[in-house]
Amino acid sequence: MFILKRQDVEITNVQHPKRDQKVSILNYQGMTFRLLSVFPAGQEEEARTFWRELTDNQGKACVLLEESARYSVWGKVRLEQLFNEPAAAPGPTVSSGGVAAMPPCCIQGTLLMLQSLYMDIEDLLGAKQSAAFQRELSQIFKQGQFSQTEGADAITYLLTHDPLNSLQPPPWREQQVVNLLQEMHRLGKSAFGKASFASRVLEVLQDMPSGDRSTFQEWLSKSPVAALWR
Repeated sequence: MFILKRQDVEITNVQHPKRDQKVSILNYQGMTFRLLSVFPAGQEEEARTFWRELTDNQGKACVLLEESARYSVWGKVRLEQLFNEPAAAPGPTVSSGGVAAMPPCCIQGTLLMLQSLYMDIEDLLGAKQSAAFQRELSQIFKQGQFSQTEGADAITYLLTHDPLNSLQPPPWREQQVVNLLQEMHRLGKSAFGKASFASRVLEVLQDMPSGDRSTFQEWLSKSPVAALWR
């Protein structure tokens, strides 16, 4: 429907009256749009393909917003329609391959932990070690076929942008998330030896809304990597 620049629109965060979360709303010429998906700067073609799929093939009214560090796709919505949505319990979404994906809050929690570990390595061990961490992470994503991690820009985006501001985290499968948490612990142990880094990493979960945090912590406590992250 529209391809717009940041200066063309107004973006606000609105508190959802029925959920413990804020909703990003884009305003353009009296119309409102809700955030659907975010792509890093290096994935312009993927963003345009997703936007065309919604507009041309599905007939939806959508905005493709071009910014310097990212592309984002927004779907037209009326605020009264959005706020009248029933409060749904967290459940699995469906990935592009048709396989059940993790609840978004579990992926958000994992990304917060990943960012916390990366920042610890960068702050305490320096740029050389953080660059090595990014290289290893790239291999983990490649071998595990994680979506939305293709290229250095995509990985930098995951490591530096707040996952709580995106309404559509990457649709990773449960086994991928388990493998990532296991590899994260291995990399942390390699970087810090026997030092207790896990507790510092877990502190970042306090940034999550309480309901989402409880859901993620409950899943983590029952996962195969529970013993690593205590």
